[in-house]
Amino acid sequence: QVQLVESGGGLVQPGGSLRLTCAASVEAFGAYAMRWFRQAPDQQRELVAFISSGTGANTIYEDSVKGRFTISRDNAKNTVDLQMNSLKPEDTAIYYCNLNTGRRAYWGQGTQVTVSS
Repeated sequence: QVQLVESGGGLVQPGGSLRLTCAASVEAFGAYAMRWFRQAPDQQRELVAFISSGTGANTIYEDSVKGRFTISRDNAKNTVDLQMNSLKPEDTAIYYCNLNTGRRAYWGQGTQVTVSS
């Protein structure tokens, strides 16, 4: 049974920072690539960041977050983080952690990020 639990969301002013963490209950966590998605009200869920399996040497970002967000992983702790800097109101969304085994996609419950003055 795979479980993903996100934390770290909250209310922040424009220009501020937040660090999201996804804790995964899964065997061989390091074998899986990980992703962060977000979904704003009345919008489709979109991919924000990707990190490859193993050392996480390969990362990919959605264009609007490049240079502001950084995804990282700690295989010893079974966690994947999303460091978000220079936040903008348009970053407001529920952020979800995703793990895809190839047979099934798993999602966390999401964590709300609100960027507002």
